[in-house]
Amino acid sequence: MLRLALVIIVALGGSVAAQEFKDFGKDRLNSSPRHGEWVEMKSGDRTIKGFVVYPERKDKAPVVIVVQEIFGLTDWLRSMCDELAENGVIAIAPDLLSGQKYEDGDAAGKATYALPKEQVKADLDATADYALTKIPAGNGTLAVCGFCWGGTTTFRYAMTNPKLKAAYSFYGLAVDNPEDAAKVVCPVYGFYGENDARVNATIPKAEELMKAAGKKYEPVIYKGAGHGFMRSGEPNNPNVREGDRKARDEAWVRWKKLLAELGR
Repeated sequence: MLRLALVIIVALGGSVAAQEFKDFGKDRLNSSPRHGEWVEMKSGDRTIKGFVVYPERKDKAPVVIVVQEIFGLTDWLRSMCDELAENGVIAIAPDLLSGQKYEDGDAAGKATYALPKEQVKADLDATADYALTKIPAGNGTLAVCGFCWGGTTTFRYAMTNPKLKAAYSFYGLAVDNPEDAAKVVCPVYGFYGENDARVNATIPKAEELMKAAGKKYEPVIYKGAGHGFMRSGEPNNPNVREGDRKARDEAWVRWKKLLAELGR
């Protein structure tokens, strides 16, 4: 199983805890012409919430599950759902932290990494089931994307749900053993920042493993970008970084093409 070892938790905590995460994204949500709504989904004996945004189109659309960073289902993540919908897909983000959001990186990391892996999988399965059976505007095509911890979770989820048609992993850890590589059920597209050696060190081995397993894995490393560039490169981020902004723009050009292919 793809490992989220303690050493990784410490490494992530060390890189994130030194700063505070300031949420943003409400301006985009408040000005969006697209319909967004909160929904409830059954996950075993629990009920979880999710945020859904619909594209403006006359035909049915693919559904993309959006997996959060360690900070929870933030306004920024919801704004990413809106941006995905702007590009023609239905986006649904499950609230894996049950309403908790964090601005302190250390607290966020502790809460997120304390989530039982079985519960995370069950909640993603519940979201997938909702996407395929409770969203009439969906066309039956399902994909998953995620950022940071969500990127790692995305790669792992691509090993377990045979209904997935694609996985988009943003700066998450890649598969690290042949058993897991053999389980991957769909193409995995990786988006990585150049200045993110901790994560990028997992790419070469994953490429070898996925090739040996006959699986499609296409990682792209964006020059000048750091970890978390989709958030830190967001134009509305009050602390936007230029190298990350450029990488974010380039990543979106690629992602839009992939999303268009998903819809065919």
